[in-house]
Amino acid sequence: MDTSAQPAALGQSRRTDGKHILGIDLGTTNSLAAAWVNGETVLIPNAIGDSLTPSAVSELPDGSLMTGLAARERLSTHPSYTATAFKRWMGTAKTLDMGSHSFRAEVLSAQMLSALRADAQVYLGGSVTQVVVTVPAYFNADQRHATKAAAQMAGFEHVHLLNEPTAAGLAYGLQTRQELNTFLVFDLGGGTFDVSILEYFEGVIQVRASAGDTRLGGEDFVNAMAALVSDKAGLTSAGEVLPVPEQLWYVFESAKRALSSQDSVEVPLGKGKAVCITRSEFEAACEPLLKRLYAPMERALRDAQISPDELDEVVLVGGATRMPMIRHLLARLFQKLPLRTINPDETVARGAAVYAGLLANDEALQDVVLTDVMPYTLGIVTTRDRVGDVFTPIIERNTPVPVSAQKRFRAQTVTQTQVEIDIRQGESPFGSDNLAVGKLTVPLGMAYEAGREFDVRFSYDINGLLEVEVMVEATGRTLNHVFQLGANQLTAAEVVSIRENLARIKRAPRQSEESAYLLARGKRVFEETLGSDRDLIGEALLRLDRAVTQLDLRETARAQTMLRQVLDYLDKGFRL
Repeated sequence: MDTSAQPAALGQSRRTDGKHILGIDLGTTNSLAAAWVNGETVLIPNAIGDSLTPSAVSELPDGSLMTGLAARERLSTHPSYTATAFKRWMGTAKTLDMGSHSFRAEVLSAQMLSALRADAQVYLGGSVTQVVVTVPAYFNADQRHATKAAAQMAGFEHVHLLNEPTAAGLAYGLQTRQELNTFLVFDLGGGTFDVSILEYFEGVIQVRASAGDTRLGGEDFVNAMAALVSDKAGLTSAGEVLPVPEQLWYVFESAKRALSSQDSVEVPLGKGKAVCITRSEFEAACEPLLKRLYAPMERALRDAQISPDELDEVVLVGGATRMPMIRHLLARLFQKLPLRTINPDETVARGAAVYAGLLANDEALQDVVLTDVMPYTLGIVTTRDRVGDVFTPIIERNTPVPVSAQKRFRAQTVTQTQVEIDIRQGESPFGSDNLAVGKLTVPLGMAYEAGREFDVRFSYDINGLLEVEVMVEATGRTLNHVFQLGANQLTAAEVVSIRENLARIKRAPRQSEESAYLLARGKRVFEETLGSDRDLIGEALLRLDRAVTQLDLRETARAQTMLRQVLDYLDKGFRL
């Protein structure tokens, strides 16, 4: 069954009953929304008519916020007013300065999710209050709850999280419909890397194991290009890595993309200077990044107890997998050509839409069953042989979820009347090296009863909620607590407060997004060109700006067409 469909033409919509659950791939570089409509996945077009929306937010001179392609175009002309790649800071307390505002990553992500929700409501013709948001499989509790908080700030009332490789497996499994298939999903996005081993058999999609690196993605390959160009141009010493200046980010990213289809590229540095970079030079510069891909793949195979030759397919997901070096690496490691039967940029969003259909109990998916796994280990800090800070696992990573597991412990001393349960998440043998989830203080009873045993039970569900239950044998008492927040996460009250504050910040009207995008793109190209080309762009820019200011819709449409033609003509020969 072909479960994919392209977005309708701009201006068209599909009227629905308003009960759709939206599927969103919230990416580091780009984001997509999709829905399950009439037995197939449908991509949601944005205001410009594209399904791919850059994950970028920019502040305009009047203090309003703009998202998507128009915001990304402002990165080179207004870098201090524009934020990108903020997904990498999800789950941390870090704030990103942007013009007169300072936002946490989940607040910026909320802006993206709100824009995608608005696009979906226009396209589907009704209110959308439920969403499936995909996250890297190796996102920890802090990062997952930050994602959920972002969706709530964006106006979604019911939020479901789904691991990105699992979503890709859903999309791939429904398309192939082979009788038995064991496959590895290789998901290299803009800022994160995930790998999962999945099995598909008679409609059942089972995740066997997941692993990943939340600090490795296409952005790192852009940084490698920047370091290589800087080195060849004599701007830095060999091997020195500098942050990519926002004004040059496009140039380096375009050079990286160009080497996916050609052997060399001239990288312009301005003022008539350029550096020639060959594909072999770029691949050599990326060797340290390629080596970081090995450990997650080996861990997933080891946890799934599957050897490389037992894999039927290797599936590519994420825009960064377009680089030939990635395909060549996987072909060499697994002795088979990796699959790209679904657009790697769209796979996760389509899988999220399939999962949304499953949640809605769609008849077309009644034979499909999905099982996922726990991506990390959960346990508590204990003392063993008088040595403290020992991490004792209770639920091991890659255990199928939902899951409940129990272990018995003993109080450390006979005078102990209470015990503190320090819950951690991670793979280190030392408790302090793992992520703190929370603590629970449990009374053990009178001193003469101390030293008795107590049981600790962890129950974990597919939405990432952990219930901890402690049963004290001596007293017969049971203590329960559900952990939802990590150390850096916002409380429910803080989420509501931020959502109310965001509502007071003006957002650029959706209907003006194309004009805003063309004006931002025009300003960027104006800065990059000289002479008569500048005169041509300047005239077209002024015409569109005047039409927008005068609210002349007919003249705005004509001016948009004129500026778009000018930019396409100039960009064709100038952009990499």
